[in-house]
Amino acid sequence: MGARIGIFGGTFDPPHVGHLVVAVNARHALRLDRLLLVVANDPWQKSQARAISSAADRLAMVEAAVADVKGLEASAPEIERGGVSYTADTLASLRAESPDAELVLVVGSDAAMGLPTWERVDEVRELATIVIADRPGNDDGGPPPGWSWDRIETPRLEVSSTDLRARFADGRPLDYLVTAPVIDCIRARGLYRSAADD
Repeated sequence: MGARIGIFGGTFDPPHVGHLVVAVNARHALRLDRLLLVVANDPWQKSQARAISSAADRLAMVEAAVADVKGLEASAPEIERGGVSYTADTLASLRAESPDAELVLVVGSDAAMGLPTWERVDEVRELATIVIADRPGNDDGGPPPGWSWDRIETPRLEVSSTDLRARFADGRPLDYLVTAPVIDCIRARGLYRSAADD
């Protein structure tokens, strides 16, 4: 039997404690050998709505976030592939690299409701077991009827990346919302500054 590999994709602009809590709890609950935090190159469902930090900056932040966390890895196949990011492509490349691995796609309940809108979603369903990460007592979100999927409970922290970017721009504290290595990375790269800082 091959390794159990989790895939937890996102824009991660920035990666925050809500992402990390889901990731570490999913790895534990699902007994994954590795959980990959896959950084989207061009997150097509978001990039039309707002400016996104560069893929290199977002990858650097995820690398900083998971550097000392056993079993979690920053992953860049979508960045290396370039163009618009599709989970189907990422799963296909992982399947080609590790034919014997069991692939487990971890998504939040909010993302799960949008699964039917994903590009080539039937390929996603064929290539990976879909697992919905949900907060305790909340089982509202999920794929449509007829889908095969599992659910795990994880502490879901209500942390908004939009709010975090605004906090960084206007100098409000980010302590306990973003890890110290990520804050250091944001500062070193000059991210999320307000126009007044230029």
